Amino acid sequence: MYNGHQPPKEHGLLIIDRHISFEILRPFCMGLGLLALVFVGFSAARQLSLAVDGKLDMLTAFKLVGLNTLITFEILLPSAFFFSVLAAIGRLYRDSEMSAFYSAGVSQARILMAVLKLALVIALITGLLSVLGRPWAYRTSYELESEAAAQFDLKKMSANEFVNMEGSDYTFIATDIDLEKDLHKNVFLQKFYTEEGRSEIIVAESAAMPTLNPGQATRATFYNGYNYLLDQSSSRDMTVQFKELQVNLPNEEAEEKYRRKAETTLNLFKSTRPKDIAEYQWRISTPLGTVLLALIAVPLARSAPRESRFRNVSIALVSYIVLFAMVSVLRTFVEQGRLGAIPGLWTAYVIQAAVLLLLVSSPRMLNR
Repeated sequence: MYNGHQPPKEHGLLIIDRHISFEILRPFCMGLGLLALVFVGFSAARQLSLAVDGKLDMLTAFKLVGLNTLITFEILLPSAFFFSVLAAIGRLYRDSEMSAFYSAGVSQARILMAVLKLALVIALITGLLSVLGRPWAYRTSYELESEAAAQFDLKKMSANEFVNMEGSDYTFIATDIDLEKDLHKNVFLQKFYTEEGRSEIIVAESAAMPTLNPGQATRATFYNGYNYLLDQSSSRDMTVQFKELQVNLPNEEAEEKYRRKAETTLNLFKSTRPKDIAEYQWRISTPLGTVLLALIAVPLARSAPRESRFRNVSIALVSYIVLFAMVSVLRTFVEQGRLGAIPGLWTAYVIQAAVLLLLVSSPRMLNR
């Protein structure tokens, strides 16, 4: 209720904060939704084509679409927010609202503070996705893909044909396949140990080939058979009869691919491997990158009321591409061991902070 006194200055600043936040959130929600829709359509087309080929069931395909979309939100959120700040602040300049703010005594620092408050919220969401959501999504998607690949490989493996199992040096053959029970019948598995001068042979009534577990060795289970260990240099052979026998078939390439992206952030923090360090720094630095990109968009959005939008948008787009490319290049350097954990990816964010200071301290901005 009006009492004849001027409203507190803090109240007016809160109104400005809400106004700027609303102007940013409107294009942000629309842009993020559009980007997510485009990616969902692209991902769905790919996954559904695999489902049509029989490599995935429909439920697994839709689950993978959802998980892949969650993974991309780590990039979509800061990107959509950057362009939303650019669009919102640019509109305020074109409609002379920023001139009104400056005339009323609102400083450039106060505008940056209003954007910073909203950027911290977006950065928090991005950080949670990067640190927790992304590895969980990768872990779950790898499990779904591995299960689907195991079923598909089972259907492709014909009876009475020798197969060199991918990712290992085992040779396998079965006389029959039971697709309903996911079992091979009358199986034979052989592996040579060249350095030890021996070989291993497994003969069994049936086998489940294989169970694929991301981050673990490929596992095969044999039922009712014999395991022969043959020594090529002497007669020290061994024969073991079994009802059930599990054999791990190493797949180092798949394990390495899984480990980096799906490993927990805590385990990456403890690791000293360059690729793990790069992945860890990427995850924990995404909130900082989100905030810096949003703040950089504020001075880049500045324009005169009747000034062309093309120039500012072009400069902002080039800046966005350069900043992301710089982070990507430094990440590759860390993975290859050409750049240490310190300075690591933090070099890119120091440069971004320097660019921000340069932009906000330019004469054009200081006159505001």
